Amino acid sequence: MFIPFFLELKAAKVPVTLREFLSLIEGMEAGIATFDVEAFYYLARTALVKDERHIDRFDRVFQHCFSGLEAVNPMEASEEAVIPEDWLRKLAEKHLSEEEKRLIEALGGFDKLMETLRQRLQEQKGRHQGGSKWIGTAGTSPFGAYGYNPEGVRIGQDQSRHRRAVKVWDRREFKDYDDTIELGTRNIKVALKRLRRWVRQGAADELDLSGTIRATAEHGYLDVVTRPERRNAVKLLMFFDIGGSMDDHIRIVEELFSAARSEFRHMEHFYFHNCVYEGLWKDNRRRRVDITRTTEVLRTYGGDYRAIFVGDASMSPYEISHPGGSVEHWNDEAGALWLSRLTAHFPRSIWLNPVPEQHWGYTQSITMVKSLFEGRMFPLTLAGLQEATKQLSR
Repeated sequence: MFIPFFLELKAAKVPVTLREFLSLIEGMEAGIATFDVEAFYYLARTALVKDERHIDRFDRVFQHCFSGLEAVNPMEASEEAVIPEDWLRKLAEKHLSEEEKRLIEALGGFDKLMETLRQRLQEQKGRHQGGSKWIGTAGTSPFGAYGYNPEGVRIGQDQSRHRRAVKVWDRREFKDYDDTIELGTRNIKVALKRLRRWVRQGAADELDLSGTIRATAEHGYLDVVTRPERRNAVKLLMFFDIGGSMDDHIRIVEELFSAARSEFRHMEHFYFHNCVYEGLWKDNRRRRVDITRTTEVLRTYGGDYRAIFVGDASMSPYEISHPGGSVEHWNDEAGALWLSRLTAHFPRSIWLNPVPEQHWGYTQSITMVKSLFEGRMFPLTLAGLQEATKQLSR
């Protein structure tokens, strides 16, 4: 039973190891999850999953391997294809109240209900719809989905309808996690740590513990050694698209901005709308009067800066390809020309896009911007930001 589970986890790209699998077996032998499906689930997840991004994949494999009824094909049922009675009893004791236990006496009690279900699994030869006996859909049978019965076993139905089932199989109550989740500030900080490069600079005012121990041992007396403080030497320049369609992504962009501000000592930022042209700004309330020339940005900040452009790149293609294409003013030079100048000056530059990656191909302007960045466009997700920081670290 457990070997196929282990192999299916590996096939689903959950990075489980043999050592972790043996830990699960040891836990079972120690009786941590005897006859308790829920306890076994948490034991297996604790032993086999080491990254929250893989919990959803684990849940899907677990459901497939241990869902009980789903693994039994009614058309191929035999005497061996029965549900373990001790598992059913333990689940009932855990999840049914005394009032619920009394309600199921209508069919002769829980034992009678389970015995009837076992008989149906052995006798039924095909799919059934309607009626009051077989496992199927609709109808008034105690077993199946999308019908009605005062109490029964719900099988294969995605959610409750009448709230009458005394047992629900294949119900998943676990929150999904995967590496395509939208970022929170904490996750962004973790991902951005890849960019940090520490150097020692300034006055020697930090205690060098290992140096002090070494010097004390060499000289025979306490010899305190200090060293310059380690500081993050990475310099970051961020360009944020603001307004219009970006209003849908304010929260996640604000979280990115906040996380980057706290992680990098040397960070500057500018705003633009849709595409970069000849002018940028730092204060949106004064963007009409307090403009920083893009040429000044190129002169002020050296090529050692990492540049991150954040925007949905969703606009008219003319805003990128043609002079005068801007929706707000007449631009003498095309946006594509300004983006090319910036990416040439900042060779370690990337574009972060909050639009889901699977939708990029439907918007011509996104394809154009991605091409101008030579493919260095990444989705604003945990996995996307991790890939982006790898690119910027080269």
